[in-house]
This record gives sequence, C-alpha cells and structure tokens, in this order.
Amino acid sequence: MHIPKGFAQVTPYIFTRDADQYMDGLLLALGGKDMGRTHRDDGKLANGQICFGDAGIMISEAGRGFPPSQSTFYFYVADAGASMKLALDNGMTKIMDIADMPYGDRQGGVKDNAGNIWWISQRLTDAPY
Repeated sequence: MHIPKGFAQVTPYIFTRDADQYMDGLLLALGGKDMGRTHRDDGKLANGQICFGDAGIMISEAGRGFPPSQSTFYFYVADAGASMKLALDNGMTKIMDIADMPYGDRQGGVKDNAGNIWWISQRLTDAPY
C-alpha cells in the first residue's frame, strides 16, 4: 500500500462552498503548506491538499451528491495562544478560550467560516491521556 507523504491511512476530506477561498483561509488562519490543487472544468476546486506538519487534509467544492460537510478537528500546535491569535486574526470565531485542561493540554476552540470546529491544543506533558 502506498500513502502519499503528509497523509495518513485515514485523511479528513472537507466539502465546502467556495472551496478555493476556504482553503486560502485555512492556510492563513492555521498555517500549513499548500500541497497542490486540481480544478474542475468549471474552475471550481476538485481537490486541494493542505499539510499541517505530518498530517494532511483534503478539500473539495461541495455540489450535487457532495453537500457541504462539517466536522471537528483536534489540531496540535506548539503554542496554543499564538495559534489561537492567528486563527482569530484571520477570520475564525472563538468558541472556547485557551485554558489548561485536566488531561494535560492547553486548549481553546475556534469555528471556521464553513462551520467546522478546530480544537487548538498544545500538549503540556509526555504522559498518555
């Protein structure tokens, strides 16, 4: 089995309206690297890939048979406070302030313009959950 670099055996795939703009917004708000985009004949995004560290996600324009999807993502970062600020400065909406959690993460939450929730989490310990 061959899995492309930056992807896992299970990779999130988001369908959304204005997918190119959505992808650009994620890159600004959460960082990551644009790994490429393929467009349909009508110019809409057929498939885009973003790599965040060692994990990738895929994005596509919603349409007939593929309605907009909403999900929740647990997003590990080196500095939760700085990442939260970046997300908010680039259009995401805060749903939970950054706080130290009893399970060893410093964490806050944001919602993107497509309704997806991103838990911005900085692990504070090497201990398992």
